[in-house]
Amino acid sequence: MLGMSQEKLGEALGITFQQIQKYEKGTNRIGASRLQHIATILKVPVSFFFEDAPGTPEEAEGFGETQPTSYVVDFLSSSEGLSLNKAFVRIENPKVRRRIVDLVRSLAGDD
Repeated sequence: MLGMSQEKLGEALGITFQQIQKYEKGTNRIGASRLQHIATILKVPVSFFFEDAPGTPEEAEGFGETQPTSYVVDFLSSSEGLSLNKAFVRIENPKVRRRIVDLVRSLAGDD
């Protein structure tokens, strides 16, 4: 989403891009201090990495059904998802962004 390659992130962390790939795939665990460092480099709060994670307060309430969130990662990893996301975040007018979301929901049949 930020246009930063795994290689550049690895360089900033002092590790190889292969290690970044292992983190991304869940092959290797990320320690708390490393996660904080990644968040700092990407200029996002650490909580960014836990949005929609199982066990979030909304889910703990017991209302609603749990849905796997891997579809979000899969979508954002696709060329279409990345392209759409980059274009969408450049739209400054919040009303226009809301209308685009409404349009996509309508096209998807999510009225």
